[in-house]
Amino acid sequence: MTGTSGDKTNPELLPYRPCVGAMLLNRQGSVFVGRRIDQTAESWQMPQGGIDPGEAPEIAVLRELKEEIGTNNAEILAVHPDWITYDLPPHLLGRVWKGRYRGQSQKWFALRFLGEESEIDLSAHHPEFDAWRWVEIDDLTRFVVPFKRDVYQQIIAAFRPLARSLAASGA
Repeated sequence: MTGTSGDKTNPELLPYRPCVGAMLLNRQGSVFVGRRIDQTAESWQMPQGGIDPGEAPEIAVLRELKEEIGTNNAEILAVHPDWITYDLPPHLLGRVWKGRYRGQSQKWFALRFLGEESEIDLSAHHPEFDAWRWVEIDDLTRFVVPFKRDVYQQIIAAFRPLARSLAASGA
């Protein structure tokens, strides 16, 4: 198979999967991370997931929150101006997403969690996380898999002022 829609031997010919990411901030400006179930090494990440055909990213991010953490009781505070891409490492190419994508192109959102922690239910949908916690924004890159660190550094730089503002106000 050749072309832009599925040459698994040449990742440069594969498209990026359209995706959204959610930096969910609590009232103290800490960030939600979940521990992935499907990884052999301990791996934590912020909620993220694919955009359905015809779905607006703003709708997708709230849907993904509901599916991954059991609640979308949040308001969008900011949207990263760019689509941020990352490539899968070679050992995951052809294994993830049925081999159809070389990585993801992500639209990231900063959201304020409006609910109570009791609303968080990792088993509400098809579980992707088996544990969760709030972490300080500057500690995020310690938890993420290496091939996503650059993405996280860009997100942290863009949304750090929001996290600090929430921490200062306690809102």
